[in-house]
Amino acid sequence: MSKTITNPSEAAQELRGLFDASKHAVFFGGAGVSTASGIPDFRSENGLYNQHFSSKYSPEELLSHHLWREDPEAFYDFYRKMMCAPEAKPNQAHLKLAELEREGKLDAVVTQNIDGLHQAAGSKNVIELHGSTHRNYCVRCGAEYSEEWMLQTTGVPHCPKCGGVVKPDVVLYEEPLDEKNITNAIEAISRADLLVIGGTSLVVYPAAGLIQYFSGDHLVIVNLQPTGQDSAADVVCACDIAKAFDW
Repeated sequence: MSKTITNPSEAAQELRGLFDASKHAVFFGGAGVSTASGIPDFRSENGLYNQHFSSKYSPEELLSHHLWREDPEAFYDFYRKMMCAPEAKPNQAHLKLAELEREGKLDAVVTQNIDGLHQAAGSKNVIELHGSTHRNYCVRCGAEYSEEWMLQTTGVPHCPKCGGVVKPDVVLYEEPLDEKNITNAIEAISRADLLVIGGTSLVVYPAAGLIQYFSGDHLVIVNLQPTGQDSAADVVCACDIAKAFDW
């Protein structure tokens, strides 16, 4: 039966002990990891899905491959305003995960986030399942452009070198995940003796399905809201994730 902890300081001590005892820990994170950095998640009360930016399209449509092709003006307007967060800074969860990696207590971070905050905090082995806003590429010649470059453009951005459309290196609805990232995530999770899942409701597939490859000793979930995997976890930390990683 799962052990549930609601006190953040107790959760922090529990996590600290588990990481200290682990030899191969992996962290699997979602949008909730970055909410303390001011980036809205998708499904909470204040998340993107409950905000209305367009009377014409839903958030799913605004982040879909077909809209990128059929109404790129609407896609890029939403993308620049809502998906890029150049002012965001890593919070305590990002910082502690990077520290654990430096100490040899964390093998990898597998993230569904596209904000690059794990790398900004110092994490090196980050598997970005859904890509990153910090990478943009020309679909014609492959030239790469930064998030800063993208934010300085207007309308549909075109490559200065060849005139092709510059597309964010993020996985849109209707697009498959990168096979190499899937393979790397499966390998890391399969090898782990401790898997900590944080800030995700575990409803976005195929990413959420990767946790089925975990067969290690301890499964921990750190999430304010219940998830469908809580009953399978050894420990459920139902508290603020940044505070749970504050030790």
